[in-house]
Amino acid sequence: MTERKEELAANLARVKERIASACAAAGRDREEVTLLVVTKTYPASDVRILHELGVRQVAENRDQDAAPKAAECSDLSLSWHFVGQLQTNKVRSVVSYADVVQSVDRVKLVTALSSAAGRAGREIGCLIQVALDAESGERGARGGVAPDGIGELADAVAGAPGLRLDGLMTVAPLSGPFAGRQRAAFDRLMEFSSRLRGNHPAANMVSAGMSADLEDAIAAGATHVRVGTAVLGVRAGLG
Repeated sequence: MTERKEELAANLARVKERIASACAAAGRDREEVTLLVVTKTYPASDVRILHELGVRQVAENRDQDAAPKAAECSDLSLSWHFVGQLQTNKVRSVVSYADVVQSVDRVKLVTALSSAAGRAGREIGCLIQVALDAESGERGARGGVAPDGIGELADAVAGAPGLRLDGLMTVAPLSGPFAGRQRAAFDRLMEFSSRLRGNHPAANMVSAGMSADLEDAIAAGATHVRVGTAVLGVRAGLG
């Protein structure tokens, strides 16, 4: 086993143990939580090692990095999630490899995704990104729609050809009433998820929590956690 594979295997084992412990503490089955490994800034060689270690779901946030990486790993059985703020001029490229777009936050993006999915003959899963730091009608500092815009956007996704409404996503906000209160933020997201499922019962995916706060997300009820640093290491140059 190479040194890098040993490092990733050890990190992955620690993260899986954290998830298992958090599930046990919350009285949840381990199978209820899916780990997405965020491979942004790391090379395709790391993605291949992760695949060897059993990882099947990976996430990226920049198309210019993700597209060539996905192409290089096209022989692997992987599900790619796009989790970054997405410009409409990148949609056609993202739809070519992403199975799920977790950062849907405006109707214009829904229209573009639907059109691209139709051309590609694909069905793309979509999560509504909720900005807990945004006022009505605004987008969040890290992307996302204000909470009062969830319903309209969810209906748009559900009615768009080539798209599938899977649920909600959030990033713990750095400002506003939920800054530094991750558990409260994730609890609020779960409230929105419950309301959403009243109209869209199949939209039961809740993506929340990262390396530093995955336990809070699992305690709140998240179904997917997005972990990068704890698996792959601290990213060079990103602080």
